[in-house]
Amino acid sequence: MTSEARATSATERLDPGNPFAVASALPYGLPDFAAIRDEHYLPAFEAGMAIERAEIELILASSRPPDEDDTLLAIERAGRTLHRVAAVFFNRTSADSTPALDELEEQLAPRLSEHHDAIYLDRRLFDRLEALQARVGAGEVTPAPDAAWLLHTLRRDVLRAGVVAPDEVQAELREINARITTLETTFGRELLADTNASALLIEDVAELDGLPADAIAAARQAAADRGHDAGHLIELTLSSQQPVLASLTRRDVRRRVHEASVARGGRGGPHDTRRLVLDLARLRARRAELLGYEHHAAYVAEDATAKTTAAVAGMLARLAPAAAANARREAADLERALQADVPGARLEAWDWPFYAERVRQERYALDDAVLRPYLELERVVHEGVFAAANQLYGITFTERPDLIGYHPEVRVFEVRDADGSELGLFLADWYTRESKRGGAWMNNLVDQSHLLGERPVVTNNLNIPKPPAGEPTLLSWDEVVTLFHEFGHALHGLLSDVRLPSQSGTEVPRDFVEYPSQVNEMWAWAPAILQRYAVHHLTGEPMPAAWVETMIASRQYNEGFATTEYLAAALLDQAWHRLAPGQVPDDVDQVEAFEAAALEAAGVRLDAVPPRYRTTYFNHAFGGGYSAAYYSYIWSEVLDADTVGWFAENGGLTRENGETFRSRLLARGGSMDVMDAFRDLRGRDPEIGPLLARRGLAG
Repeated sequence: MTSEARATSATERLDPGNPFAVASALPYGLPDFAAIRDEHYLPAFEAGMAIERAEIELILASSRPPDEDDTLLAIERAGRTLHRVAAVFFNRTSADSTPALDELEEQLAPRLSEHHDAIYLDRRLFDRLEALQARVGAGEVTPAPDAAWLLHTLRRDVLRAGVVAPDEVQAELREINARITTLETTFGRELLADTNASALLIEDVAELDGLPADAIAAARQAAADRGHDAGHLIELTLSSQQPVLASLTRRDVRRRVHEASVARGGRGGPHDTRRLVLDLARLRARRAELLGYEHHAAYVAEDATAKTTAAVAGMLARLAPAAAANARREAADLERALQADVPGARLEAWDWPFYAERVRQERYALDDAVLRPYLELERVVHEGVFAAANQLYGITFTERPDLIGYHPEVRVFEVRDADGSELGLFLADWYTRESKRGGAWMNNLVDQSHLLGERPVVTNNLNIPKPPAGEPTLLSWDEVVTLFHEFGHALHGLLSDVRLPSQSGTEVPRDFVEYPSQVNEMWAWAPAILQRYAVHHLTGEPMPAAWVETMIASRQYNEGFATTEYLAAALLDQAWHRLAPGQVPDDVDQVEAFEAAALEAAGVRLDAVPPRYRTTYFNHAFGGGYSAAYYSYIWSEVLDADTVGWFAENGGLTRENGETFRSRLLARGGSMDVMDAFRDLRGRDPEIGPLLARRGLAG
C-alpha cells in the first residue's frame, strides 16, 4: 500500500460523523462542543496518529531533494486531525475532567509518547533535515526566515530526542518516555483527587470568623455543590498558602487549613504522590544520562533561553540570600504582632498571611477585605482587562452567547482588530469546580497560522470560588492580578501573526513564555485602567484615590515572603532534577528529608515560609510542563521588569507602544530567536536591575 493510500485508509476509518473527522465549520474553527461526546475521543486519536504517520512517511519516502515546501511545510501541514482532537481533549481533562476521561488519558499517554518517538527517532527524518541544511549551506535552497528557524529547531529537537543514538539506547528511551508521560498524567490525577479530598468542611460558621460575607456564601455554595446538606467547604488552591488564611481570626482553624494544604500527596492513602515523584525523578535522570547530559536540569536548560544550569543557578543564588534576609525581617515584625495576641507564641506558617494582612492594614491603613467590593469580576474583565487591551492594541471583545463552550460556565467572546476585521475567539472559564485542576492557565484550541488559514481560539482558566446564584463575584487583589496575567498569555495567542502553526503565539521557550503575561500584569496597576474597573459594585463609587495611592506605595510590602516562597519552590525543582539516577531516594519516607536538606543547602529553609509548592503537590514539576523549569517565572520577570521600564520611558499606555510591543514581540511568536525579538524591542540585552528594584533586592 502506498503512503497516500495509507493516509486515505486511516481517514476512512474515522466515522465521518465524528466531530474531529474534519475541521469545525463553526466561526474561527471553534470545536463543536455541542456535538463532541466522550466516545469520539479514542477513535479520533487513533485515526489522527495513523494519518500523521502516513503523512510523515510520504515526506520521508520522497526521492526528491528536500526543500522548504516538500519537507518543512509538509511537516507543518501533517497531523491536523491529531492536533484537533488533542487540543480539545487535553483542555477538557484539565478544566472539566471525569473518571472516564482520566482513565482514557492514562491509556493514551504511552501511546502518544510512542507515536512521537516513532517520528522523532526515525533516522530518515534526521537525514532529510541534514540534507536540507546542506542544501541551504550550499546556496541551493534559500528558505524564508521562519522556515529557516523551523529547520534549526527541528534538527535540534530530533537530536535531543536521541535520533542518532544506538538502537538499544533508543529502545530504552522509548520505554522511558512512555513511562514518564504515564506517571505525569497519574500525578496530576492523584493531586486533583487529594486536593478535593483535603477540602475542609466547617460545620460551625463561627469558625469562619473574619471571612468576608461573600466568601462565606461561596463556601456554603461549595459545600452544597459537593452534596453537603449543611456546613461550609473551604476548597484548597494549588499553592501552599491558602487565601482564606489572611482573614480567618481563629488560629486553630488557620492551622487546620494550612496542615491540610501542605499534607497533600504525602499523607499516605490512595492518592499519595511520593512514589510517583521518585519514579519520575529517576526516569528523567536516566533519560538525560542516556542522551549525554549531566542531569535532567541540564537537558531542560539547553532548550531554553537560559542554555545552561550554571546560568540558572547563578540567577537563583543571586536572589535567594537577599530574599531570605528580607523574609526574616518581615517575620520578626509579624511575630511581634502575633505575640500581642498570644504572648510568647512563635510565628508559624499559618499565622503569616493573617498577621501580614493586619500589619499591612496598620502600616498602610488598607485591608484587602475592604477592597473586594470594588473588585467585581465583570467590571474587572470589561473595564480592566479588555479595556487595557483595547487602549494598547485597538482590539474589541463581544460576547457570543450563540457559541457554546466546553462547559456551561464557559463564556465565548469574539475578538476583532482595530479595523473591525476578525481576529479570533477568547473563551473565559473563571470558576473553580471539582472537575478542574488547581491554578490558572491558558490553552490554545486553534493556533493562528497563515499556512493553514486559521485564526486563534484561546482559553483562560482560573479558580475563583463561585458565589451563590444572583450574587456578585468579588475578587481579591491577587485574583485581579492573575486575571491580567493569564490574559497576557491569551494576547500572546490572539495577536500572533505567523505563517507556521508550530510557531504560533506561546510556542516559545518555557523560560520566555511567562514574559508577555507578566508584562500584562502592569496594567492592573495603571491609574487610567484601575480607575475604570475599581468601582464599588453597589454604589458605583470609585475606589478612593488615597487607597489607590496606598496600594501602589505598598507594592513591596511582604515581598521577602513572596520572593522566598517562590525561590524555595524553584530551587526544590532544580534539586530534584540535578540528581543522577543512583542519587534519587528509594524510600518514599525520604522525600520530606530530601526536600528539607535541599532547602537548607539553598539557604531558604524558613519554617514560617514554606515553598510555594512542596514536592508532593508540585504539579508544575511533576505533572509535566515545567520540570526543571519552574525558574522560568523569575527568569521571565527580568525581561518583564525591563520592559515595564521601556513602556514608562515611552509614555506608558498608548496605542503606539502597544503596536510596537505587538509587532516586535507578540506577533512573532516562536518564528525567530525570541531573545532577538526582545533585543529588537528594547534595543539591547535585558538588565536585571529593574527586577532587583521591584522585589526590594537592590542595594
